[in-house]
Amino acid sequence: MKLASRFNLAPLAGYTNLPFRLSVRELGGVGLCTTDLINARAIVDGIQKTMILLATDPAERPLFVQIFGSKAHEMAGAAKWLVERKLADGIDINMGCPVRKVVKTGGGSSMMCDTTGATVDLVRQVVEAVPVPVSVKMRLGWDDDNLSAPYFAREFEKVGVAALTIHGRTREQGFSGGVNHEGIRRVVEAVERIPVFGNGDVRSVWDAARMIADTGCHGIAMGRGALANPWIFRQFDSWVRTGDPGPRGTYAERLAFMRLHLRRLVEWKGSEKNGCVHFRKVATWYTKALRFPKRVQQQLVMLSGLDEFEAIIAPFASGSAPEGWSEYDSQQAHIAVPAGPIAHW
Repeated sequence: MKLASRFNLAPLAGYTNLPFRLSVRELGGVGLCTTDLINARAIVDGIQKTMILLATDPAERPLFVQIFGSKAHEMAGAAKWLVERKLADGIDINMGCPVRKVVKTGGGSSMMCDTTGATVDLVRQVVEAVPVPVSVKMRLGWDDDNLSAPYFAREFEKVGVAALTIHGRTREQGFSGGVNHEGIRRVVEAVERIPVFGNGDVRSVWDAARMIADTGCHGIAMGRGALANPWIFRQFDSWVRTGDPGPRGTYAERLAFMRLHLRRLVEWKGSEKNGCVHFRKVATWYTKALRFPKRVQQQLVMLSGLDEFEAIIAPFASGSAPEGWSEYDSQQAHIAVPAGPIAHW
């Protein structure tokens, strides 16, 4: 599969749904989008809530669907179901999620603890079940004493995995500490031909340049950095082609993107109320990037309708940036990550 660029939108549960993926695609520079992680068993069982997460649009293709689970027949069955219905151009297997409710079922990053062959066999069965590319997203390992990613990278390549995405932290780290570039490099060096995409702490072109230089990775998968600055893929692509990343999104463009995102959430959810409820959890990063007053942020996180939204942002609707605003303000709009002991997530 040929990608338009080497910069991909990484899956983030609750965020990388159809409205956001489609909106980012339209800005340009994205090589590949991947859905939220989706329970393989829920796909096989036809759970309605899961079917909503599988919504897609021709304009966002190619699209990989990320599945998680611990049973080979469910994972392979879900992959086959998705491909037969043309809902996925590829399958991504989640081996990186550190959240307890995923790990305790044997999925996510807990799969990296089993080097007896069961995890590799599960991945092999998924690869053999579908005629499309299968990728794996994983962490470096469970903890610093068990950095199993290079082992799995070698074994996955042997059973036909097409690409790997490596988050440069262990499960024990969660999202704390820095990304281990040397750990990602070991994964890159462990494979012979398949591409490895680096992931973690990339919020600018310069972060991406450093990761590529330090690790030798073939591309970058962006998650939270893309939520704070959706224009970053366009900048990446321009940087590769011309050496100049070009401009960030302007104030007016950010305002328009926020409005578009909300309207697509409403359309996706099927009602203003449900779409606005979903928008509430992303409202804060928009208000930070646009430097809205605190009262506006408080109103948007309680939003219930489109008319209410337009009334709230009316004072800013001209698109004129407040005095002192910089396009680099978005750099400060970091997306919150789980905190506290990882065992409590």
